[in-house]
Amino acid sequence: MKNTIKLADHGHTLMVAHKGLSGIEQENTCSAYVAAGNRSYFGIETDVRMTSDGRYVLLHDRSTERLSGAAVSPESATFEELRRVRYKDRDGSFDRGDLIVPELGEYVKICKTYGKTCVLELKDYFSEEMCRGLVDVIKEKDYLDGMIYIAFSFETLLNLRRILPGCTAQFLTGKQDPVAQIDRLVENGFGIDAYWETLTEENVALMRSKGITVNCWTVDDPDAAARLIGWGVDQLTTNILE
Repeated sequence: MKNTIKLADHGHTLMVAHKGLSGIEQENTCSAYVAAGNRSYFGIETDVRMTSDGRYVLLHDRSTERLSGAAVSPESATFEELRRVRYKDRDGSFDRGDLIVPELGEYVKICKTYGKTCVLELKDYFSEEMCRGLVDVIKEKDYLDGMIYIAFSFETLLNLRRILPGCTAQFLTGKQDPVAQIDRLVENGFGIDAYWETLTEENVALMRSKGITVNCWTVDDPDAAARLIGWGVDQLTTNILE
């Protein structure tokens, strides 16, 4: 039976399961969220997009092609059209009926059931109206206090803050220097979710000294994880480490 790779010491770092426990189950499925829920993770990360009929679904890519072989885009399909797409299992087979596109409410309910923090990436750009609809779904599940919102779009996070002024938000960064973001992160009270290879002991210490929460993505190497934990990152996002 495949299992996670256990780390000897997490220090004070909180572990986040990337796209659910995607090292074992197909990414961004309810099965991956439940697998993470049954383990010691602090948070379960996923990606949200909006369908053509205004529903919120969980998918990293702009279409389902990589996961299913059928290229269906959320933005140009209805929720019911997406739900008919079946994902392949990690072994390449199509013999599991549970591997389908989840909706936002299903993910939030699973996280709430297992007492996990939702780490929700708003993909591409979310307008204020889109953010409002998303927040309404989470309110229906009574889990506004269980959320961290992340996005590569700074404007998306600002739009969200207009709806939820006190929400916890982290700005996603790629291969650019994370230190360049410090001023606007501090100004807006955002954390950072940085690509892990851009972090050093010095820049982690600097950002944390400014009150910036430091999350990092996506770390699957135990030695790299041990270094980052030793530097004091607050959260570490991973496909398989625990």
